[in-house]
Amino acid sequence: MKNRIVDVRARVAVSVLGLGLAGSVLAASLPDEPGSKDHPMLTRFAGAQIRAYQQVDYDEAILPNQPIATNHSPKTLALEGKITRIAYRIPGQKSVLEISRNYEAALQNGGFQTLFSCKGNDQCGPEFQSYVINGGKVRLAGQGDAAFNDGFRAILAKKATPKGDVYVFLDIMSDPSNNLSAIYQQVVETKAMQTGQVSVIDAKTMQTSIASTGKVAIYGVYFDTDKAEVKTESKPALDEMAKLLKADPKLKVYIVGHTDNQGALARNLDLSQKRADAVVQALTASYKIPAARLTAKGVGSLSPVASNDDDAGRGKNRRVELVKQ
Repeated sequence: MKNRIVDVRARVAVSVLGLGLAGSVLAASLPDEPGSKDHPMLTRFAGAQIRAYQQVDYDEAILPNQPIATNHSPKTLALEGKITRIAYRIPGQKSVLEISRNYEAALQNGGFQTLFSCKGNDQCGPEFQSYVINGGKVRLAGQGDAAFNDGFRAILAKKATPKGDVYVFLDIMSDPSNNLSAIYQQVVETKAMQTGQVSVIDAKTMQTSIASTGKVAIYGVYFDTDKAEVKTESKPALDEMAKLLKADPKLKVYIVGHTDNQGALARNLDLSQKRADAVVQALTASYKIPAARLTAKGVGSLSPVASNDDDAGRGKNRRVELVKQ
């Protein structure tokens, strides 16, 4: 069902999407920053162009939730989660008031609650704009257009969702000298940090696991996304794997590569096989483990240990296992 959007001039300019809502993303009149896109929950103002873009799966966000009188000790809201930062430019004579009223209406209709809003230095504080544009984890590096004049408005809104609270921060600015307006938008989807990405596992622990279950999962062997070259950060894990194999010269193992389910199965099967081959190559070349004791197998996403529906589960599924032959 399409979400009804109220606009002060009786036309659609921006809308909130997702979580059972739907709407139309209005195309910008100018090309966007390569690789950028609107956040799936919030469309852009009509005619806007993305000037800068950043998305981080997990980080800290420091958002203003009250006036800022000084940059030295600002009182802000600290959040953690998935962060999407977008800087928009709107060419022409669109007023800050028109833009902000459209966003306010869209957020309200989308189920967001306004936590804080202000306009200009009198309400936002004399250092508010400087902090947003230049300070801490609020800003987006190279965020494009930014104006320090008093013609700006800010909005901080929140929505509770089944997956966690979502916060939207907007800094809407006017730059009459360049005949444009600018929007800095930050969306924070709060969530628990994925753990288990770093682990300490030594040869003795590996041996115990193999003795009891016939296998051991290794999460310390690293590859770049969609690549099969073993990264240098994998050395501690490879060291312990080699210790295990040298301590028991009769031990033969399958080196089994696993992936999550992102992408085509055929591609993941091929990638996991190449990664397993790369681990075998590292153990034979750098640690002189006889190749006859190692057999590489790639099973792609066919043997998950967690759900692939979220980042935490996918992280557990991306692994290398030693399986006793």
